[in-house]
Amino acid sequence: MPESLFDFPAYTAGYGLSNGHFQTVFPHMFRRIKVPFQRTRLELEDGDFLLLDTLAQENKAAPWLVISHGLEGSTDAQYVHGIAKVFYAHGWSIQAWNFRSCGGEMNRLPRFYHSGSYDDLKQVIAHVEKTCGAEKIFLAGFSMGGNQTVLALADQQLPESVIGGAAYSVPLDLTASAHQLRLPAQRIYMSRFLKNLKPKIEYKARQFPRLISATGYDEIKDFHLFDQRYTAPLHGFDSALEYWRHCSSKPVLKKLRKPTLIVNAQNDPFLSHDCKDCRLRDRSKNLHMEVPLSGGHVGFARWRINQPLWTEMRALSFAHNLIAGRI
Repeated sequence: MPESLFDFPAYTAGYGLSNGHFQTVFPHMFRRIKVPFQRTRLELEDGDFLLLDTLAQENKAAPWLVISHGLEGSTDAQYVHGIAKVFYAHGWSIQAWNFRSCGGEMNRLPRFYHSGSYDDLKQVIAHVEKTCGAEKIFLAGFSMGGNQTVLALADQQLPESVIGGAAYSVPLDLTASAHQLRLPAQRIYMSRFLKNLKPKIEYKARQFPRLISATGYDEIKDFHLFDQRYTAPLHGFDSALEYWRHCSSKPVLKKLRKPTLIVNAQNDPFLSHDCKDCRLRDRSKNLHMEVPLSGGHVGFARWRINQPLWTEMRALSFAHNLIAGRI
């Protein structure tokens, strides 16, 4: 068993912080971390672009952290700035990136992003290699970005510069996660996602009226209807179910090419049991999965909310163990 799994304490919630919903919402509402990212635009071969936020060390030989945010998030998310601040303080350069249509500017093409669109993550990795001369790259992903990160770490064409990664609150089984978010207890989250996606659909409907319509959008109440109507056809899938099956990261856990830390809390309100089962019979030796009792969804809060969180220090420990050759 790798030493790294023993040299870092498991997450435990502080007094009054054990509720999964509270752990999910508390950091989002009250954390205030800010790092001085420099924004650039990465032009893509298909005519679209990505918005990149970079924080580089003066030391050109520094290792790089590439951060992928979650559904309808951006590089402005507190968990992005939090992990960036911790890694940068320990000598890492940072490359955070926004999914297409995220970061404050709509993308050009009809497509935008989805749980399996890690092709853009690969282009960000290639950019960091070519433009920044990165020789060691560690990936960190949260929620949907975690799913993309896991898929990338199983890709047979993954660059050798990528040494591994950490993924938090990962919807390993997209079908089960979509059903989980249909439950009444999760209705507030589902409503928020759909509300945030509505302006984007309306924008694209005006931009591409022959492909996209926003008529009847308010009748959509869950991800099955949204993905069936928009995500699947815009990204080449026959149905929402095909999209979920094709893009779930759980089937690739047996194919991981680089050491991968996955942390899914048992009380995560977004994830079903299928996303928290670490007793997998068919798994790669590179999989390091932790399922703490609590943490919520991309939460793992502490009362001193503006201090480094457990997730950030856990990822840093895992990355440093990789560089030291202990994993």
